[in-house]
Amino acid sequence: MELWPMAHIAVFLLSMALVIYTLVSAIRTFVLPRGANVLLTRMVFRGIRALFWPRTRLAASFADRDHLMALYAPLSLVALPAVWLGFVLTGYMGMFWALGARPWAKAFLLSGSSLLTLGFAPANNLFELALAFSEATIGLGLMALLIAYLPTMYAAFSRREAAVALLAGRAGTPPSAVEWIKRAHRVGWIDRMNEQWVAWESWFAELEESHTSLAPLVFFRSPQPGRSWVTAAGTVLDTAALILAAVDVPFDFHAALCIRTGFLALRRIADFFHVPYNTDPHFPTEPISITREEFDDAYDALVEANVPMKADREQAWCDFAGWRVNYDTALLALAALTDAPYAPWSSDRSVWQEHDSFVGWK
Repeated sequence: MELWPMAHIAVFLLSMALVIYTLVSAIRTFVLPRGANVLLTRMVFRGIRALFWPRTRLAASFADRDHLMALYAPLSLVALPAVWLGFVLTGYMGMFWALGARPWAKAFLLSGSSLLTLGFAPANNLFELALAFSEATIGLGLMALLIAYLPTMYAAFSRREAAVALLAGRAGTPPSAVEWIKRAHRVGWIDRMNEQWVAWESWFAELEESHTSLAPLVFFRSPQPGRSWVTAAGTVLDTAALILAAVDVPFDFHAALCIRTGFLALRRIADFFHVPYNTDPHFPTEPISITREEFDDAYDALVEANVPMKADREQAWCDFAGWRVNYDTALLALAALTDAPYAPWSSDRSVWQEHDSFVGWK
């Protein structure tokens, strides 16, 4: 007989711990103003990703895959409160049972009625009434939490995508550092791009803040299939690196600051997803994914477009690689993580055979 009260206490405490864990997970996911890798949130996103996996692997083209993956982040966000509510319902069901609600079906009825504020299963005593009130408060609070943060997330998404869309006019689709430099030279802006670097420096700073404190934003895809915040970030960084290393124009410290802010932002986002990288890389000790042949092709294309280039190509290559090595690993890892579309130098090119045809996941 003495075992039953102890069993009831154990069930009550374990159930209360489940509810508290769920609340802490929700707060760390949406309220904590810093990046927090929450196990429950990560499990939800991985579970939804697993549901998408079989279908996306069979996609005939990247456009089909992108169309499917556009639903991934929104569905995961919708699934989060459902999981939270399910955990809360289960926790309170155990607490109601421990207080004497028999059988388990009645405990489930009391918990569900309280959580959804339906009121069709009245509490029988003061303790059950207190549990019912607290559960109803938590249920409403969790839903209000998600609803309140959706406008914040979509505002950050809108600002991010506005810059990505503007880049398409400068660097093409898919975006290319070489194309951006050629267009800037044609209109006479090649030596007056400091305003661009200042604007993108601010973009990177906001990207780091929003995509670590609101991590689901990382997986929100651009409205256009050929665009991505990852490839846009890579193109901006490569353009600044190419101009500093190879284009014969006065040194622009704004471009250098933009690169530093950019690779720090990519690294912080990579940290959130536990992407390994060297925090103090140096070329040539640590190689980059861009080959010397690719750099030479880009150099020749710029020469052909009459862009003023530095005469020492060898030094230009070393300088470019010295900039690129700071963000190379993080950039390609995030491209793979987000299924980014093809872009020269800015995407996980190991998964592509052609620019417009996705052939598989690495």
